[in-house]
Amino acid sequence: MVTLQKVHGSENSFFLLDETQLTQPLSDDQLTTLTQRLTNKETGLLGGADGVLAITDAPGTAGKMTVVNTDGSFAKLCGNGLRTVARYLSEKTGQTSFRVHTDFADLAVAKQEPLAAGVPAYSVEISPVSFAPEALPFANLGTDRIVDTVLPAIHPHLKFTAVAVPNPHLIAFVSKDELAGPDLERIGKQLNGENPYFPEGVNVTFAEILGQDTLFARTYERGVGFTNACGTGMSATTLAFILTHPHQAALDRVNTVYNPGGMVKTVVHRDHDHYWIELIGNATVTATITLPEAALIDGDLQQAVIKQTGEQAAYERFVAALPHRALADTLTEGA
Repeated sequence: MVTLQKVHGSENSFFLLDETQLTQPLSDDQLTTLTQRLTNKETGLLGGADGVLAITDAPGTAGKMTVVNTDGSFAKLCGNGLRTVARYLSEKTGQTSFRVHTDFADLAVAKQEPLAAGVPAYSVEISPVSFAPEALPFANLGTDRIVDTVLPAIHPHLKFTAVAVPNPHLIAFVSKDELAGPDLERIGKQLNGENPYFPEGVNVTFAEILGQDTLFARTYERGVGFTNACGTGMSATTLAFILTHPHQAALDRVNTVYNPGGMVKTVVHRDHDHYWIELIGNATVTATITLPEAALIDGDLQQAVIKQTGEQAAYERFVAALPHRALADTLTEGA
């Protein structure tokens, strides 16, 4: 038998699969097919999800995380997902501070104090960071670095910052009306379809500055579309905030980033010429799903036995008490 978890970070939801339970790890094609079946919002389990987090062994770390988007594409990193993997591996190994292997780096994670009663929290490292066009990549925009730059080919007046963390992100600071308006979806679809500017697609985030060290962020995610939250997006947006609004944000200072799914804390650090971001937020397990290994591989979800954990109620109480819920609810309904 195999046990999966339905998890989320800031309502960015996933199915977590520890492949060490299996007779042998899934191939990329098997993992892609399984992800598309599990996460389909109409025919998948538990209303679907934004992706699958697959865990395998990795020497020198607690485990390796592979992220598969709902469309079957592989993501470089997922900050919200990494928090839930950190919790799973912490509970599996008994460690409270360790590293998780990804294809780009071994990232530091740690258990933190709960955000509220029944809302476990973990911190995760988001890195490496690059502004280089080949890291995103981008082209045909008349510049080799996009920081607080108007890109007329994309929007006539918004100023964008592009940064890879290592997922590629394009960020603009906007008004509340622009945050809820149609431009984010239009730009997200444009740059994640066939286009000459971001040939591999890009995550697009609009953020409203709410005050000192405080943002509200909304992301159109590559391979997914609108999500309740994007951990790497909020991390990249915090870095962009510091670079473009130094009077309102600074290095090594805690930021609060609200999102349609809840809230996270972020801290941007700089070691010599290298940035890295600390992302702190919930790691919630909403359900466990048990089924035979053969049924999992065959996509026979009818054999799944589902058990709710009760943690979602605690998370919803926490979120209901947060500021800016009216805006968040409006954005969630409109997505």
